[in-house]
Amino acid sequence: MSDKLRVGILGGTGMVGQRFISLLENHPWFEVVLIAASPRSKGKRYEDAVGDRWKMTTPMPEAVKDMIVYDVNEVEEISKLVDFCFSAVDMTKDEIRAIEEAYAKAETPVVSNNSAHRWTPDVPMVVPEINPEHMKVIDDQRKRLGTKRGFIAVKPNCSIQSYAPVLTAWKEFEPYEVVVSTYQAISGAGKTFKDWPEMEGNIIPYIGGEEEKSEKEPLRIWGKVENGQIVPADNIKITSQCIRVPVLNGHTASVFVKFKKQPTKEQLIEKLVNFKGLPQELKLPSAPSQFIQYLEEDNRPQVTLDVDFEKGMGISVGRIREDSIYDWKFVGLSHNTVRGAAGGAVLCAELLKTQGYITKK
Repeated sequence: MSDKLRVGILGGTGMVGQRFISLLENHPWFEVVLIAASPRSKGKRYEDAVGDRWKMTTPMPEAVKDMIVYDVNEVEEISKLVDFCFSAVDMTKDEIRAIEEAYAKAETPVVSNNSAHRWTPDVPMVVPEINPEHMKVIDDQRKRLGTKRGFIAVKPNCSIQSYAPVLTAWKEFEPYEVVVSTYQAISGAGKTFKDWPEMEGNIIPYIGGEEEKSEKEPLRIWGKVENGQIVPADNIKITSQCIRVPVLNGHTASVFVKFKKQPTKEQLIEKLVNFKGLPQELKLPSAPSQFIQYLEEDNRPQVTLDVDFEKGMGISVGRIREDSIYDWKFVGLSHNTVRGAAGGAVLCAELLKTQGYITKK
């Protein structure tokens, strides 16, 4: 019997579910043993349930092709077969909140890519390099849920990965006002160009709910744990616009920052390239060795050249320069379905394992 933790993928037929399955192929700690999806996929072989909707550029792993898909609502049955689950279900927020809590109450930890629980006060929302200490609210969440090992942890919105780590690296200079515009890939909507041909040669200047997430979620990540819940930071203001662009993978951010303490360009770059977190110290399997790279060329970062930096788990930054209204400005780039979605959740699960929150049943 394998020593690896047994993993279930909830919502395994969608794009993020497929990304989970791709990333977990040959993972040293985790093994996908079960895939669940909507009731219409129940009882089908995974390969048949997905059909012609496999959206990854790499082939479907052989190990999952013949797995029989479960109905995601079969909570008790699934919970007997897995040590924990990754969640990428496509439901309403109320339905997601309910189903993820049902798994947690069935003593099955859930590491979620969904937004439904990002503002539940005792659910940690974590970028492992930034706020790993937030995981300790799980102890209080378990008291609320009445569980011994079940809980929910979430990762934040994909678009903030291209600038929140950068601002974190610069925290000693006290950034206090930020204007950000994100240019977001279509895979953030679970689409390819085959699914969404009208996006070719087009931009759409609206992504529902995205601007609020872009402005508020970094504050929760930078917040403090007080009395068993996370209290968001209030020492920085962010305003944003979020635009859908004809790119398959990669969210780019154009960012303007005001600081209370005035750094030099050399200091800003030094803080970026030397920024490390707990995942790097622990050498977690999915952790990039270089979290943030700085590119000196005027025309970088570019999606085609830089989105796969550190296998999609690193952040690329360029064009740091002084601004005539704000203090400094820069361009950031992150892979939205790797670091920003499934990969970020896998890294969270690796951290949770090392912290003792996820164990074998």
